[in-house]
Amino acid sequence: MNYIKKLLYTAAVFALPLTSSAQSSADEKPKENWQNLDLKADGAFGISTDKAYNELLKGKTSKTVVVAVIDGGIDENHEDLKQVMWINAKEIAGNGIDDDKNGYIDDIYGWNFIGSAKGLNIHHDNMEVVRLVNKLQPKYAAALNSTPFTEAERKEFQLYKKLVTDYMEKLQQAQMGLQNTTLILKYLNEILVKMGKTEPTIEDFNAYKAAGDIESQVVKFLKPEIKKTSYKEFRQELEDGLKHYDTQIKYHLNLEFDPRKDSVGDNYANSNEKFYGNNDITGPDAEHGTHVAGIIGAVRGNSLGIKGIADNVKIMALRTVPDGDERDKDVANSIRYAVDNGAKVINMSFGKAYSWDKKVVDEAVKYAVSKDVLLVHAAGNDGKNTEKEDNVPNRLFADSTGVTMGTAEGWIEVGASGWNNDDELVASFSNYGGKSVDVFAPGVKINSTMPDSKYKDNDGTSMASPVVAGLAALIRSYYPQFTAVQVKEIIMNSVTKVEQKVKIREEGSSNKVAISEISVSGGVVNAYNALLLAEKTNSTASVKSK
Repeated sequence: MNYIKKLLYTAAVFALPLTSSAQSSADEKPKENWQNLDLKADGAFGISTDKAYNELLKGKTSKTVVVAVIDGGIDENHEDLKQVMWINAKEIAGNGIDDDKNGYIDDIYGWNFIGSAKGLNIHHDNMEVVRLVNKLQPKYAAALNSTPFTEAERKEFQLYKKLVTDYMEKLQQAQMGLQNTTLILKYLNEILVKMGKTEPTIEDFNAYKAAGDIESQVVKFLKPEIKKTSYKEFRQELEDGLKHYDTQIKYHLNLEFDPRKDSVGDNYANSNEKFYGNNDITGPDAEHGTHVAGIIGAVRGNSLGIKGIADNVKIMALRTVPDGDERDKDVANSIRYAVDNGAKVINMSFGKAYSWDKKVVDEAVKYAVSKDVLLVHAAGNDGKNTEKEDNVPNRLFADSTGVTMGTAEGWIEVGASGWNNDDELVASFSNYGGKSVDVFAPGVKINSTMPDSKYKDNDGTSMASPVVAGLAALIRSYYPQFTAVQVKEIIMNSVTKVEQKVKIREEGSSNKVAISEISVSGGVVNAYNALLLAEKTNSTASVKSK
């Protein structure tokens, strides 16, 4: 009995990420299109995009900006995206020839680096911790009670022990999560039968007399969750949770699972290999990438769906991120492809705790910066301080020993914020860092495009990053003379400052801190302010040049 109660308590505390919203239960539904709204005029802490269009951009001309979305795939036929998809004008669709001789055959909308020339595609993959455990295990599994001889081996052995510890913690949490979710669904189904209901209300649960301690614990756990949303939505979250943990155990954390050999066909050991993959930019699961793309550039003013941040963009699709951790080789090649094919902004809504080959990504980032491309990256959803715990890729260039050897100036790291201007402004799931996270941007209950011309709310720094990427594209579109670094400076120097302290999770407890302590800029990005600053900067530069 106590064991069951412990499982239920664990589910409520950490195993079921069912309510990641940063907002209080008193205000669970934001206004439509809230990420584009203005705090003062609309009461939602958006980035004032609509105000900028209405007051600053009318009658102004703009230049099309290509934004590369490195993600899990994009539905290029979505009703709100098909007009803004980048098309490679140098390539003839479907002729099986590399017309532009860039090494990629029929790359019309972009490229898929996690597929094969035979048309196979990776859907699920491991986490990087699994790959690294498998890499080091043959060398160090028998060395647990001995000390490797060289300094390099000692350092690698310490990494191996950390990897094994992290892996076991993740596996145990996934197993517990699966067990908890299965248990809750089992008892919930039994309760529904007793109620004689298929979609009970909170009133039904309030009136229900639980049969024993287990049911009582289940009902106690369910009631506040259903009160915040609805039974139907919460049921879907439970079932999504069940699928999530099952996928973790079968694929993400399975030491025996390796999809790379059969699904891509590259020489994975060769990080410098560039020409592999296929032109299927949608793949088997395009939900995440499609959502991200819509936030950046879904067509404004077409009376369909949502309003993207930028009104004159083309979305280049680079399928790189599976259901699992992305691989460094694919990320590096995606960055280089984007740069070589005209992208001026790259959005990267992905990240992981470890890196297989950080150097190859660092070199690609350096290449992008040298070509005046701005890289925008999601800070991650672990509620952690990334000054203390890695979230890669990042702006820091490291040598072979891990020592920092410079930073990427044209890089923006983005945390997630909510719509209420209170102490819960920073999303509870968002990573943070006084030197590692640059800005915050809307990332809670963001409605955007989904495959098959559908729409859905999602949470995450994955949603906040494209808000900033869209803003960067907007600035580069109307002020194409600015460099990537200048655009970053404009975004950073025009944030809406946050006066009150905000809640963060730190070392297992909740603390209140100034937002300037957990980000470089100390605020939330603002399109209206950014465009005002861009105009002022442009005018000042024009005067000086005369």
